[in-house]
Amino acid sequence: MKFTLEKEDIRSRARAGEIETAHGKIKTPIFMPVGTAGTVKAVHQHELIHDVAAQIILGNTYHLYLRPGLDVIRQAGGLHKFINWQKPMLTDSGGFQVYSLTENRKIAEEGVTFRSHIDGSKHFFTPENVMDTQRIIGADIIMAFDECTPYPCDYAYAKNSLDTTLRWLARCVDRFDSTEPLYGHSQELFPIVQGSVYKDLREKSAEAVAGYERGGNAIGGLAVGEPAEEMYAMTEIVNAILPQDKPRYLMGVGTPINLLENIALGIDMFDCVMPTRNARNGMLFTKEGIINIRNKKWETDFSPIDEDSDLLTDKMYSKAYLRHLIRSKEILGAQIASLHNLHFYLWLVEEAREKILEGTFYEWKAKMVKILDQRL
Repeated sequence: MKFTLEKEDIRSRARAGEIETAHGKIKTPIFMPVGTAGTVKAVHQHELIHDVAAQIILGNTYHLYLRPGLDVIRQAGGLHKFINWQKPMLTDSGGFQVYSLTENRKIAEEGVTFRSHIDGSKHFFTPENVMDTQRIIGADIIMAFDECTPYPCDYAYAKNSLDTTLRWLARCVDRFDSTEPLYGHSQELFPIVQGSVYKDLREKSAEAVAGYERGGNAIGGLAVGEPAEEMYAMTEIVNAILPQDKPRYLMGVGTPINLLENIALGIDMFDCVMPTRNARNGMLFTKEGIINIRNKKWETDFSPIDEDSDLLTDKMYSKAYLRHLIRSKEILGAQIASLHNLHFYLWLVEEAREKILEGTFYEWKAKMVKILDQRL
């Protein structure tokens, strides 16, 4: 994997760059739609390419391991072939699911024992078998196995968790470096910075991660309930340590405003379920602010969903019709709203990139942050 830094903003730490993978190039900053179980919910692959203009999508190791299972994915020739996706792909390690399965998992030095949310069956993840699993899935970028700390958590817990994560990282690197890709294309391992909201722990983690000199680095354990100011503070601390010449991935973030503020701090890659999950509940993100399409004010608004959009479905259907579909729990409503939100997120990061290249990002970001916070 190759990362080229094209331009840095002179009034912030925002960067425009390009990541080159075996399945294509990715212009940064970039947002990655989340395809948890091998699908971005309610969106066809051809829509992701032609309507949303997604350059890379994300899959979930925990969910794919459970269903359809590794045998199916291996026989298909990897996840790219299984889901018919020819562009780059990233998989997380399952660490976040370990975090979210509090009642159904046990963390030990060797790894994590957990019970499936599907049938209650017992499973065991270790740094080594998570690397093997991600080799079988075959994503271009794979993540180290870590523990994502909850918020809030006390210092002692965060320190102990980080120490475990760093020992697991060493094992992940050893296993990754001693194995080969299975499908004829290269893979890159990203370590993950943890440390909750404690400055010294984040610094310790970032320095350790940077020392591995991998092709890119991730920041985890944020967007888990902490105030946005804490997120930004930790991101700034970590980005001051992570190498400039490697892409930085902030995991699980976030709102459109979160994206812009973290781009300004030097983040290159994002993922979040928010655009699709909120779409299914009727929340639309637009260039003018946030629309709750379920509100009665849209009941007889027959104007297009977004007149300024170049997305066909934004022009084809009215706000009134989308409101009707969402309130009626029609599948088409989830499809239209999900396409809209993903298209908006990809537009936002592309626009940020253009402003960085033009040298006008700082002023544009300040204006957009105020607009995007409005409720319409």
